[in-house]
Amino acid sequence: MRILGIESSCDECAAAVVEDGRRILSDVVATQIPFHAKYQGVVPEIASRKHTEWVYGVVEKALAEAGVRPAELDGIAVTARPGLVGSLLVGIQFAKGMAYSLGKPLVGVNHILAHLYAPQLEAPVAYPFLGLLVSGGHSIICRVEDFDRIEVLGTTIDDAVGEAFDKVSKYYGFGYPGGAVIDRLAESGDETAFAFPKPSLHKGEHRYDVSYSGLKTATIHQLEQYRKQGAAASPENIAASFRKAAVDILLSRVFRAVEDTGLRTVVAGGGVAANAYLRRVLAARSDLDVRFPPLKLCGDNGAMIAGIGCRYLERGESSGFDLNAAARVPLFRRIGR
Repeated sequence: MRILGIESSCDECAAAVVEDGRRILSDVVATQIPFHAKYQGVVPEIASRKHTEWVYGVVEKALAEAGVRPAELDGIAVTARPGLVGSLLVGIQFAKGMAYSLGKPLVGVNHILAHLYAPQLEAPVAYPFLGLLVSGGHSIICRVEDFDRIEVLGTTIDDAVGEAFDKVSKYYGFGYPGGAVIDRLAESGDETAFAFPKPSLHKGEHRYDVSYSGLKTATIHQLEQYRKQGAAASPENIAASFRKAAVDILLSRVFRAVEDTGLRTVVAGGGVAANAYLRRVLAARSDLDVRFPPLKLCGDNGAMIAGIGCRYLERGESSGFDLNAAARVPLFRRIGR
């Protein structure tokens, strides 16, 4: 089964062809970073316009690299939620038109579930497992029961972790995108230079939740208060100390969930899953089976959309041509398609 996946939820215009839900035949990503860099963040109007300009060429390139003609596809999967509505609609409308003209089934995909599926494109992962989805828009710790079914254990009560990285980077003028720039700076910095605070959410319904507003405020507005004696306020030291505090907040909840659930397989996904410190600390836990997507599949991509789309189509599930975009996934404790 060969599935075309189209991803346009934010600022990456991507398409890929995946065979049987695992074998990547092509994976094309056109990044909009140069167009948003001067604003230090994604501008929705610019994003949707670029998707409109690029989506045909990106899909055409993905099919060419896969050596697959449109008529040879078995279905078309497209991100339907969550994301920027204008950007999502570009991908959805293109996928609808293509599916209709070819007489192929269409399936709308939940972007969150697709990120958690991404490691499956490298090697099979048995369910259930503990999922960690971390990106600019999401910070979710969950029990993953199947490719289309998760139970949310914890999430952020304010900023997503990737959003906090972006805001700190913007304030200090480190560069864009903030997560990648801070990660790079941090590799040559002293992570003990500043002892930034961490939230004490540890009881009741917030046992697995995270918060980044306090850490963000401390890093931006209260730097001197947390400087260790003699430490330099260099970009590298600020980045390293902030990165450690931000990731340690996540890890403390993940390790708590591991102990409480008894799940020993941890799967990470999303842009922040490329973070070098996060990868090192999780990989160091020899008692856990830790799975990361390849770095290329941490960010938004069409391969994860095609891969999980194949699973729906194998089950005989597809979407109608009334498929629409949704900016958000309701914050229920259970998330499905």
